[in-house]
Amino acid sequence: MGPLMQVFIDQPPGVKAGLVGLALALLALAAWLAYGLFQARSLIRREFTAYFVSPIAYAVLVVFLAVTGFLFSQAFGLLTATGPRGTDFPWRAMFADERFWLVFLVIPPLLTMRLFAEERASGTLEALMTSPLTDGQIVLAKYAACLAFYVVLWLPTLLYVPALQGAMWNEEQYAMAVTPFSLGVLIGLACFVAGGLMLLPRLGTGLRVVSLVLFVGGGVSAAWCGAFHAAYDAERLVSIPVLIDPNPALATYLGLFLAGAMFLSLGLLVSSLVRDQLVAAILAVALSLPFILAGFLKPESGDGLTGKLVYFFSVPLHFDRAFTRGVIDSQPIILYASTAAFCLFLTVRSLESRRWQ
Repeated sequence: MGPLMQVFIDQPPGVKAGLVGLALALLALAAWLAYGLFQARSLIRREFTAYFVSPIAYAVLVVFLAVTGFLFSQAFGLLTATGPRGTDFPWRAMFADERFWLVFLVIPPLLTMRLFAEERASGTLEALMTSPLTDGQIVLAKYAACLAFYVVLWLPTLLYVPALQGAMWNEEQYAMAVTPFSLGVLIGLACFVAGGLMLLPRLGTGLRVVSLVLFVGGGVSAAWCGAFHAAYDAERLVSIPVLIDPNPALATYLGLFLAGAMFLSLGLLVSSLVRDQLVAAILAVALSLPFILAGFLKPESGDGLTGKLVYFFSVPLHFDRAFTRGVIDSQPIILYASTAAFCLFLTVRSLESRRWQ
């Protein structure tokens, strides 16, 4: 029995009931979100494909890959350097660099500036709001399409992983274990991704049902198996000793996804409030700037109130001290998730206010 399950068993009956109720509520929320995205799949497909006909998206991709390629070459050079110039954390050398985050600061606003501002400027927002979709489904569809393109933006950087991980050769052995629960997580994620991709094209009713079952069932299976994987010391099906710690790469990409989700939600909110795309991009950069500038303060000690406050809001410090070292810290995850949810909520309210104008 794992430590998390033991903690759950030791709780009073009222706390147990509350935790079970919270889990059921989260499951119901996930099902409701999946249903909303399924209803708005045509809008998701339209918004996602629009990125591939926009010159701005390709410009963002080129600049982004140029910056990450430059940082990769520097990080790889530090791995082979000796003395004080060397590094044991190549992911920290890449993604804790303030220069990267100054470039990253501009990317989410450029991806979100057209989502609602263009609709308002062209007069098509009113037609979209008279569609069978609810305001929440419209916001979720545009956000999902933007987040999907953000993920595509990062896919080429996976080519850096073998080089950086291979250079992190260590005499200490790490055990990569495959348990029934971890295998369930992998299968669930594969079904989740396959179902999501099948929702985009126009398919028959039978295939639509199959894609929805894969999408919802895969997500629930991955979450359920992941929770029990942490709670139980399951029997290991395969245990492979390796000399490379995979945790820094996994934690870094998880942090990049969650941080991007937060910044994209900020840009989406601003785009729903203004008509001009350039103004939307500038305001989104201004709102996102405090989360980046806090990283330049670099308090020497994080024990004081000021140091803890700076660390909580500083995205570069999250990667400097946690994610790029293979540590998944709950504080930045709470910040990213709560900010994204709050901004999406305000975006829905912004659309609803237009119905009364």
